[in-house]
Amino acid sequence: MSIEENFDKIQKKAKKFIDEKYPKDFIVIQIGSATCENAAGSDIVFKEFKKHIKASNRKDIIVKHVGCTGRCSLEPIVGIFSPGKKMAAYKKVDAKLVNEIFMSHIMKGTILEEHLIDKECKPVERTKSQKELEKHPITHEFFEVYADMPFYCMQTRVALRNSGLVDPLSVYEYITFAGFNALAKVLEKNDRKNTIDEVTKSKLRGRGGAGFLTGKKWNFIKDDSPKPRYMICNADEGDPGAFMDRSMLESDPFSVIEGIIIAGFAIDAEKGFFYIRAEYPLAVERIQKAIDICYQNNLLGKNILGSNFSYDLEIRLGAGAFVCGEETALIHSIEGERGQPRVRPPFPAEAGLWGQPTIINNVETLANLPVVFSIGGDEFSKIGTEKSGGTKTFAVSGKVTHTGLVEVPMGTSLNTIVNDICGGVPDGKKLKAVQTGGPAGGCIPAEFIDSEVDYETLHKLGSIMGSGGLIVLDEDDCMVQVSRFFMSFSQDESCGKCTPCREGTVRMLEILDRIIAGKGEMQDLDKLNRLGRLMQRASLCGLGRACPNPIISTLKYYQDEYVAHVKDKKCKAKACTALIHYEIDPEKCVGCTVCAKNCPVQCISGEVKKVHNIDQSLCIKCGKCYEVCRFGAVKRL
Repeated sequence: MSIEENFDKIQKKAKKFIDEKYPKDFIVIQIGSATCENAAGSDIVFKEFKKHIKASNRKDIIVKHVGCTGRCSLEPIVGIFSPGKKMAAYKKVDAKLVNEIFMSHIMKGTILEEHLIDKECKPVERTKSQKELEKHPITHEFFEVYADMPFYCMQTRVALRNSGLVDPLSVYEYITFAGFNALAKVLEKNDRKNTIDEVTKSKLRGRGGAGFLTGKKWNFIKDDSPKPRYMICNADEGDPGAFMDRSMLESDPFSVIEGIIIAGFAIDAEKGFFYIRAEYPLAVERIQKAIDICYQNNLLGKNILGSNFSYDLEIRLGAGAFVCGEETALIHSIEGERGQPRVRPPFPAEAGLWGQPTIINNVETLANLPVVFSIGGDEFSKIGTEKSGGTKTFAVSGKVTHTGLVEVPMGTSLNTIVNDICGGVPDGKKLKAVQTGGPAGGCIPAEFIDSEVDYETLHKLGSIMGSGGLIVLDEDDCMVQVSRFFMSFSQDESCGKCTPCREGTVRMLEILDRIIAGKGEMQDLDKLNRLGRLMQRASLCGLGRACPNPIISTLKYYQDEYVAHVKDKKCKAKACTALIHYEIDPEKCVGCTVCAKNCPVQCISGEVKKVHNIDQSLCIKCGKCYEVCRFGAVKRL
């Protein structure tokens, strides 16, 4: 049988399975089941719905697991599809709300409007390419279901196209959503050069941080390069606050698997590896199950879909070392050695895993490949900017109303992501900065909020794209403290192989500790800058060269805060414990004694209905008195 016939046979099985499992007149309840939803209680919600269905003796209701929709601030999210109607999505569902939803929505058909995700979406002007993408079979379903909901309506879902829609472990559901069409098309054409050329035309750049053109990277492996060759999926997501890769692995594992098979075919590899950090047990479990299912359906193994291409996949676990996100360190880890980078050249494409030609792409890059081959490289390149095709997924966290996963075309402004999609800074606070790129990224001041998010623009601003972490900071954040946090992380995660990174991170952290403790000197600012520049030039790997970015960028944009810490011994954000103290305003104190009762060291004295006083020699500056005072009498200075 031909590839087309083999795939047609699988598609027919998938259609039959879906028709039997989800009859058109049935109610379907879908519940998120990624790590974040499970932590919010989705397992309990799932069991409660099952109990109610059993008790009601209804045979026309199906409850199923789906992946993460990305709306982390409203989880657990429950979607209900009633025959002939659009999905109703409920937010922050718990066991009590399950009962209300079941008795009202399911049994009576009355939607609980007050518990729905808001349905008011402001109109969004789409480009021609976006409009075409949203109608394409491989991506249109998400827009069909979620397009009228805030947070989602301004996004363009490509890598996350199936998240929150399909059962992560149902290959038949994935195939129904145009899954493996791209692989069948690539194998049918059987032209490795054409496969690489198509990716080159798409302008798809590596989403792991460096932003190197994917097609160009694959081209480093020549026809006469030695065999065997290896393909590696880098799922060692180590940035604080980043969870894009985890979500894709847990929510749509077949998409990433399809991508790594296409990539393996392009470089004529015989084997691929998923390198996943062991702290992602659910991702590991689902990828392994999805791999097993692919073997059972001739989508992996010998002569895939009847082609002459054979390909195997297996998982290797990482121990959580941040440096193993660097390609050569990752390779050493898979080989069973200590995860440390090595000098390049030779590059992995020349001598990588076990000395053989190796290509490494990250999860998001691979998840984009099925779309590239479904809509064509030229069409894919029209989404995004002139130099960067497609979309980028961001894990937005910090001082923002709606945290979660956001996927937008390359070139979208920070303002659109932070304020329009994610609702801006809550509680009336002012936006201070946006930190991009994880611990190796820089802090971008609020004055540049209208800047486009692409590799070149972020570099000019002193930051990087990184894998996609995006942390929002407000007026209460001390930029010196923020820099110290990221340098502490980098110092702890330094592999110690090269002197600039091993010693530089320690010295910079020591200086920042002095400044935050009120013991800094003006010459320390120059030392930080010089040490950072030295590390950027002399460190062995990209991680060591990039880790000074938070400090260098904050020294550039927020030098006044550093100077205030050093000269005035004050923290403008009033966040550094050593540089603040608490006093009681005698004009406002009513003598309620609440502050004294809550003080953990009993340093507050005073009689009932009389002005109280803080003994500064005993105060540990915990701020409890400031938090509990209802009259604004406690001042933080």
